[in-house]
Amino acid sequence: MDALSSRAIVGEGTPETAWQAWLVRHPLSTGDVASLVQGSGTVQIVAPHPDDEILSCAGIMRQLARQGTKIQVWAVTDGEASHPGSRRWQAALLAGTRTRESERALQLLSVRVRRRRLAIPDGAVARHEQALAAALAASFDAGDTVIAPWRLDGHPDHEAVARASLQAAAARGCRFLEVPIWGWHWADPRRGDFPAHRALTIALPPADLAAKARAIRAFRTQLESDPDTGSPPILPAFALARLQRPFEVVLQ
Repeated sequence: MDALSSRAIVGEGTPETAWQAWLVRHPLSTGDVASLVQGSGTVQIVAPHPDDEILSCAGIMRQLARQGTKIQVWAVTDGEASHPGSRRWQAALLAGTRTRESERALQLLSVRVRRRRLAIPDGAVARHEQALAAALAASFDAGDTVIAPWRLDGHPDHEAVARASLQAAAARGCRFLEVPIWGWHWADPRRGDFPAHRALTIALPPADLAAKARAIRAFRTQLESDPDTGSPPILPAFALARLQRPFEVVLQ
């Protein structure tokens, strides 16, 4: 599956029941945050849109914070294109609102995080990919750990961010890790889509799982339908089910 069209995010995707059944038969390797980022100065989390940092690695961030690791979140876009055609959520208002939601969500995690807003146009990251890679490389230090979406995550912005982050990490001698977000939607492990041999699960204790759930609830723009256009939530229940497991997954 090389073409982006084969990774389209349509319908309800692979249900969580299918993932859970497959994971029971094919348990993934397990790890811990301390070993995952051992020797890192800063963990650099590159989020294509406000909420991606929470959906993919909120629990990991809490565990990093407990061990005293510095965390930098890069907000690549402001997510201003998530409600096309909406009079209620026009781009400028949505950009500001989603930024505040992200800031509030990080507060709810009770972690000390630096957040840098890059304001690359939502939906157009690929056109700015080289500039993004250069900006990241100028800020990464050798030995940092970089966490970005899976290179086959399905969303064009996610995949462009992944490529730029990988390029920057390689240029600076950083460890590079990928996190599936929308990849859980399009991939079907029964077809062999998912790179299980590269996957590592990080268990989330109950307190971390509860904090992640609180943080996700901060993203009201993504959790509520839009009465202006009749569009359903960007993050419906079937998508959240795949992102609120008692563990998070990184691809090494």
